[in-house]
Amino acid sequence: MAGVQVTPLHDRVLVKRIEEKETVRGGIIIPDTAKEKPQEGEVIAVGAGKMTDKGSRIPLDVKAGDRVLFGKYSGSEIKIEEQEYLILREEEILAKIGGAAKAATK
Repeated sequence: MAGVQVTPLHDRVLVKRIEEKETVRGGIIIPDTAKEKPQEGEVIAVGAGKMTDKGSRIPLDVKAGDRVLFGKYSGSEIKIEEQEYLILREEEILAKIGGAAKAATK
């Protein structure tokens, strides 16, 4: 994202999907079109937060660099300089993945 700067608004988050490794089952390589889209991603940018009725901002619980889990059909897909991203609301993020969680999934 060197040339284009994207800043999500309010409580939205820009996420880059983390692609799963190509799966081989019984010697059969599963083509990309048959794979389910991953539900894990890295936060690239976040908005300033949601505004309350009193005019104050509620900061987001995620920040750039966090790894997150999100619903399969969450957000809106966009393409910037040939790279695909997802813009979603913070409430669509299911969980942050920390160091211990990453180690447990391997």
